[in-house]
Amino acid sequence: MKLLDLTLPSPAENLACDEALLAWCESGEGVETLRFWESPEPFVVVGYSDTVAAEVDVEACQARQVPILRRCSGGGTVVQGPGCLNYTLVLRITRDGPLHSIPVANQFIMRRNRSAIESALRHRPSAIAVRGHTDLVVGRCKFSGNSQRRQKKFLLFHGTFLLKFDLSLIGDLLRMPSKQPSYRENRSHGEFLTNINLPAETLKAALQEAWGAHVTLPDLTPEQIAGLVREKYSTREWNEKF
Repeated sequence: MKLLDLTLPSPAENLACDEALLAWCESGEGVETLRFWESPEPFVVVGYSDTVAAEVDVEACQARQVPILRRCSGGGTVVQGPGCLNYTLVLRITRDGPLHSIPVANQFIMRRNRSAIESALRHRPSAIAVRGHTDLVVGRCKFSGNSQRRQKKFLLFHGTFLLKFDLSLIGDLLRMPSKQPSYRENRSHGEFLTNINLPAETLKAALQEAWGAHVTLPDLTPEQIAGLVREKYSTREWNEKF
């Protein structure tokens, strides 16, 4: 497992980097990778099949000049920005391994991430649990959401940890989700979400240890990412697809 701690200048480039990592591995040239990044600016990212108008208050985003983008994986719509730690796993799929199907991969990865969080919180009481399919919660409140994209040989699993994020932005920019897990109980964003107030470096270290990612990966070539930004992540055809 290689480590890539890389935040690129724009939201589009950061989303494109995740897809480029997956394509690199699927091509046979890449290796399993754990990536971290933290956006310096707020933006909204919808899941691959989400309908923008149903999930996002588009007028509020336009008024605040908050970009709306679409990612290549499923899951729900989220707001990113300072105080969120994003991570990306690109993992090899084997026929008999713990990643051979979506549900089994979800369980395997979330158990390991949960253990990493618990180790990072070792000096504080916690009640970390996996709820829904890929949510991490403390008590009844969610602090991490995750999604998956699969190809033949590798999968992309990525998500966000709310560390010290301005949670009011989420209620200001997003509508109530059209689909929600039963444990949410129709609670507002403000009632449902929470920060865990961990330093990003502490959480990174815990995840690196959990996944055995200690060797730094050289940066991807800019052309790989720039091509995806140009052809996909900066286009209305992609971001406003649904």
